[in-house]
Amino acid sequence: MQMQPIHTYSCKKGLLPVFRRTIRYVVWLLLLVTVSSVYAQTDKKAKKTSSGSTIHTQAVKLSESLEQSASDETVAGDYIELAKELADKKDYARAEDYLKRALTLSLKRKKNDQSSWVYRELAKVQEMQGRMEDAIENYRNAARLAADDTQKLLNKNDAARLGEPLNLTAQSAYIQQNIDLAANSNFVPEQISARRQMAEVKLAQNDNQGALEELEKALEESESFEATQDVSFQIKQEIANTLVTDKKHEEAIGLNKELVDEARRTNNPKTAVKQLQNLATSYFEAGETSDGISSLQDAYNTAIEKGLTLDAKKVLEQIVHRYEKERKTSQALAAYSDFIGKLDTLVKNDSTLVDEKFFRLQEDKITQLEKERMLKDELITKKNRYNDVLLASIVLVLISLVVILKVLYDNLRKNKKIALQSLRREMNPHFIFNSLNSVNQFISENNELEANKYLSSYSKLMRTIMENSNKDFIPLSTELEQLREYLELEQLRFSDKFTYTIHVDEALDTDSVMIPNMLIQPQLENAVWHGLRYKEEAGILSLSVFRKEKDVCIVVEDNGIGIQKSRELKTAHQKARHSRGQSNTQERIGLLNHLYHTKITMEIVDKSGEDTGVVVTLCFPRIDRKKVE
Repeated sequence: MQMQPIHTYSCKKGLLPVFRRTIRYVVWLLLLVTVSSVYAQTDKKAKKTSSGSTIHTQAVKLSESLEQSASDETVAGDYIELAKELADKKDYARAEDYLKRALTLSLKRKKNDQSSWVYRELAKVQEMQGRMEDAIENYRNAARLAADDTQKLLNKNDAARLGEPLNLTAQSAYIQQNIDLAANSNFVPEQISARRQMAEVKLAQNDNQGALEELEKALEESESFEATQDVSFQIKQEIANTLVTDKKHEEAIGLNKELVDEARRTNNPKTAVKQLQNLATSYFEAGETSDGISSLQDAYNTAIEKGLTLDAKKVLEQIVHRYEKERKTSQALAAYSDFIGKLDTLVKNDSTLVDEKFFRLQEDKITQLEKERMLKDELITKKNRYNDVLLASIVLVLISLVVILKVLYDNLRKNKKIALQSLRREMNPHFIFNSLNSVNQFISENNELEANKYLSSYSKLMRTIMENSNKDFIPLSTELEQLREYLELEQLRFSDKFTYTIHVDEALDTDSVMIPNMLIQPQLENAVWHGLRYKEEAGILSLSVFRKEKDVCIVVEDNGIGIQKSRELKTAHQKARHSRGQSNTQERIGLLNHLYHTKITMEIVDKSGEDTGVVVTLCFPRIDRKKVE
């Protein structure tokens, strides 16, 4: 009863537009307050309730993968699946966000084929948001990482298409190339997408019939390919919109009615509301205003019945706009009043608000889990870096120890070699002194011939000794030659004291057998100087070389006065020199065994019984010539 005076007064004073805006503000304020209170009440419910929506299913799957520390490959796949669902629902901003997260993991794993696909999907959602420069760059990135030529050309054509925003003919050519490429490679989803793009270009060229043909082909391909219901539904809606543009209102109305029935049949109230709005638009375009308002009212009732608050509010605004256009202010106010009266119950029963709250909670959880995963990865990276540094330090220390030990070993070896060389040079200083005394004796006796002969043999022996003085091992043949020359000199000096024999096993290759240099000569010298020269009659000195298992043995045997008798005849000075000669030989054997890892043995035995003399046995293991040269 109070509404009529206000209406009359407002009309008379021209304040009806102000009143309408005030009513709208009141509706918005009530809607915001009610939604906020319902959000607070449904927070716990949202945490316990999972919508049947595939978006929510994918969000839960992604959060579980992050919570369970799944591999980068698994998490990247979950990002991609969630992004696809969001893109299908036209939530392009969120889809782009998750595609970027998937791209980061794909690039980290150097999966070029997956990275190329993600770059392409990212370019598509950026194109849908009107960000053409970003889309062009990502199409090019997708082409760069494409696994085959077909994918490379598809992305290059899309980049080129977006680069010609005003050239519809060029765009049409690039799209047609993609249609042909997709058809030849049996990439049906890409073929459908390209045909829808071609329909948009043809509409821009005012070729409505051409656009309808492309959309009908896309619909046919989607049905044969068994594409998702959303894709087929979207194509049908695009066909209906194109029919409206082409002034084919009856066909558009008929198709929209089919879409409404299909949405209701599949229990998709949100889509049903949207299609009823499209049906109303078709009616209005055909001039059938009452049927259009009736369709809007049907959409409004469906939204109220199914608890779709925001959809009901949008439909209400369309209804009010139509009532105002028809100057039916009372019906407009009645519609507002009806909405305000049902608003509290509507919001409380709105499952989409719970779903949105649930998804928002899942997103918060995903964000938190991502931070935890990033922190964990950083800790693992730091730990790995620390382990790498520690391992490198250990390796460096070990290498340093090895180098130090090698240097010490080399120095020790060099010192032992020096010691060995020193001992070798120390072997026979008295031999040189005695030889010079013999020469002096020959000269004093005016025996120049013997002196010259002795000097010649002596110089030859010294030359041979000097040539091999820096060698620890020499061939057996060279050693035997030195020993013969030495024994010849001793025979010249003690011509009536001994004879000698040298016997070598014929099975021995004297050129290949290696023995220590000048290790036998001291034993021959001891036999002559301390055994044979004290005999009244001429003695016998024998040198035998033979193989004993794997060793080469050399036996020096004499029939002199023996070790015990020789000791009795020696002066104190001679005893000291003798002792040093034997210790010198033993030290050389010890150094040779240590340096070359051999087992040289020497045994000195005094003959027993009626036989007098000494037997010295030296055994050498077989020495590799390369090892000692």
